[in-house]
Amino acid sequence: MKETSEIYAQMKEELERKTGVVLAGGGDMALRLNAVASELSTLWAQVDWTKNQSFPQTASGEYLDLHAYARGLERTSGALATGSIRFETDAVRSEDITVASGTVCLNAAGAEFVTTESTLIRAGELFALAPATARAAGGGGNVPANSIIFMALAPVGVLRCYNPEAFSGGMDIETDEAIRARILGSYASLPNGSNKAFYESEALNIDGVAAVRVLPRERGLGTVDIIISSSAGIPSQTLLEAVKSKFEAQREICVDVEVSAPSSVMVPVSIAVSVEDGYTFSSVSADVRTALSAYFSGTLLGKDVLRARLGYVIFGVEGVKNYSISLPAADISIADSQLPVAGTITVTEG
Repeated sequence: MKETSEIYAQMKEELERKTGVVLAGGGDMALRLNAVASELSTLWAQVDWTKNQSFPQTASGEYLDLHAYARGLERTSGALATGSIRFETDAVRSEDITVASGTVCLNAAGAEFVTTESTLIRAGELFALAPATARAAGGGGNVPANSIIFMALAPVGVLRCYNPEAFSGGMDIETDEAIRARILGSYASLPNGSNKAFYESEALNIDGVAAVRVLPRERGLGTVDIIISSSAGIPSQTLLEAVKSKFEAQREICVDVEVSAPSSVMVPVSIAVSVEDGYTFSSVSADVRTALSAYFSGTLLGKDVLRARLGYVIFGVEGVKNYSISLPAADISIADSQLPVAGTITVTEG
């Protein structure tokens, strides 16, 4: 790509060479050449941009989506993490306390979670559970239990809140690099309506599917077992039925397609962490737990649990100075039909 000044200099040099007339810096002809050079520079940039969008290796955004559509692929959309929040009061009251739908709560990182139904702390009771979702779609809404402890505006009579269980199901919209990898992979393994590439690409086109493993002939000739996971890990029955319905309509004649959830492999994690100056252990350890919980998502389907990868996640948390991992004591091999799931995550100071 050429800048306006470079194009102007070339045009000026060529004009002077052919006419023998030396242009004055601020003359009328110099201004005309500069205007043309500016337009040519814009056109040059447009041509360069068009070239980039013409190939999946360099395209981006909606233009990359068009390359995906041409390969029968779709970018997966984001999903909101869901869970429930417990609202408490200290004294039993003779009247109900209302926690309105749309009540906003937050965690220490400032992520917002919104109640989706109006809930009552009944007269004579001290708490109520309200269903809630993350305000923003994405994996950032997958937070551990007891981490949502602030209220943007506390309902009258409510003194505290927290989430008894982890929020899960949040999934980021598929990134350009992720969909690009799938597009380029579709050229290397061409789906033909019956091979593994076909089943994998079709399953990943369904919103909510984070990873898929295809096991042909697992139950004998003419059988295909499809193992799927969601962003939260183990898929819901609704998601399993959606994938199965799609393949029932597309499967080959005399092929028995079975869609199922993976078996979970519980992986307890125990680590010691030292923190940098200026950070507190309580805040850093909470961030480490959050990062590790987010790592154990559905994308780990069929992937080994590597201590080196866990260390990468831990060391990527701001404020971590050093760490040591005691559990798992060694790398854990995972079969295609298995999904590693975070067990108890213990973070100690050391």
